[in-house]
Amino acid sequence: MVLGSGLPPSVGHLIELALEEDLGRGDVTSEAIFDEEQVARAVILGKSDLVLSGTDVAAAVFRAVSPAITVSPLLRDGAAVRPGTEVLRLEGPVRALLSAERTALNFLQRLSGVATMARAFTVAVAGTGARVVDTRKTAPGFRFLDKRAVRHGGGANHRADLGSGVLIKDNHVAAAGGVAAAIRRARAAAPHTLRLEVEVTTLDELREALGEDAEVILLDNMSPQGVREAVALLPPRGDRRRPLIEVSGGITLETVRAYAEAGADLISTGALTHSVRAADLSLEIERT
Repeated sequence: MVLGSGLPPSVGHLIELALEEDLGRGDVTSEAIFDEEQVARAVILGKSDLVLSGTDVAAAVFRAVSPAITVSPLLRDGAAVRPGTEVLRLEGPVRALLSAERTALNFLQRLSGVATMARAFTVAVAGTGARVVDTRKTAPGFRFLDKRAVRHGGGANHRADLGSGVLIKDNHVAAAGGVAAAIRRARAAAPHTLRLEVEVTTLDELREALGEDAEVILLDNMSPQGVREAVALLPPRGDRRRPLIEVSGGITLETVRAYAEAGADLISTGALTHSVRAADLSLEIERT
């Protein structure tokens, strides 16, 4: 399968699965109406305000169905799209265009939805110094694409997987017997190249984490006022002992700025990927 530059083989496998799901038994409607030789031109249009992501994936879907399809991207991923804006132009066998339509749009709509949500969150905290980051709450198999879409929207990425960072969560703390015990065990065995982050839910747990010199502290499910109280316990800015502060848990577009203004360095929210609304795009065949 011909993939765009920068797309890993896992995306090719994902496209193959999606096409097998939708096209495994053929497209009986298009095959009944059109000859193999009939060609057409088409355009993919944005139908609402959105931030674009996944044009290279959509192009790979069309080319996987038929190498005879010519795909011409008109905008780059990360572009702001207004209703009625042309995103991609296509030309090729009409059967193949119609057979690939739904799968290509499924990728493009989901990923643009993620990018659009990420842009909304980043705009909401503009000027505060806080960064909005994603989580691992991605659609199975979509981790690379979902996280890339977050970047297209102006957000940043948290861990890519369980091996890319030490993050001591509440269940680690419970099983280890406390915040301090979990940090000591992790620091003794984890690679020295990875920063150590620990999740806390109370100010007492925060004090434990500060006593163990945790490099990043995740304040989980605290109110903005609770975050202010937690930040007040930290060493002053500029002190090398001051950890980065991440906040997470139930943060919405309506509340995210309050958390940023409370002193968070990082704001992580699964809403960027786990409950995103698909962006509105459609494919239109041009009448001949």
